[in-house]
Amino acid sequence: MGNPFEAVWNTMKLAIDNINEPKSPMHIIEAGDCWKYVTMMEEYIRYEEIGLNTTTDDEVTEMLTDVVKLCESQVKKLSEFMKQEGIPLPDVSSAKPNSSSKDIPLGVKLTDSEITNGVAFKLVACMEACAKAQADCMRSDVGLIWLGFYSDWVTFGTTLKTLMRKRGWVKVPPYYYPPGSPGN
Repeated sequence: MGNPFEAVWNTMKLAIDNINEPKSPMHIIEAGDCWKYVTMMEEYIRYEEIGLNTTTDDEVTEMLTDVVKLCESQVKKLSEFMKQEGIPLPDVSSAKPNSSSKDIPLGVKLTDSEITNGVAFKLVACMEACAKAQADCMRSDVGLIWLGFYSDWVTFGTTLKTLMRKRGWVKVPPYYYPPGSPGN
C-alpha cells in the first residue's frame, strides 16, 4: 500500500519540476469539475445564509460564518483560476438578504439540528467532488487546488462534528450486529 506522505511529496515534486514547462490546456472533465464545484459552492453559501438568518445559537452562527468564509475563499480562488484558463463562470443565485430569525414562522424556520446536518451533508458532497476532481486531473497544478480544498473540508469537518456531538445532533444509523455475534 502506498504511503500518503510519499504521494503528496511526489505530487509537489512534479508541480515544482513542471514550473518552467508550458502547461497543457485543461481537458473537458477538468474544466467541468471546476464549473460544477463553483456552482455547488455558491448554492451552499445560499443555504448557509438561510441558516444564519434562522439560527439564534451563537455556536451555530460562528460555525456558519466560518463555513461561509471557507466557501467564499474557495469560490474566489477557483473563479480566478477559471478566468485565467478561459473557463466561463456559472450563473448562480444571488446572495440572501439578512433578516431576523424572529420574523420567520416556526413552520418554515430550520432548527439548529437541521442546519448543522444540512451543512454536514454538503460537506460530504464537497469532499466527494474534490476527490473526484483530483482523480480526474492530468495537470498537477489543478490537482493541488483540489487537494487544498479537500484538506480545508477535512479540517472544517472535525470542528463541525465536535459541535454536532456536543449538542446531540449527529444522525447515527442503527448499529449492525452480524448474525451469531455475542448479544444476538
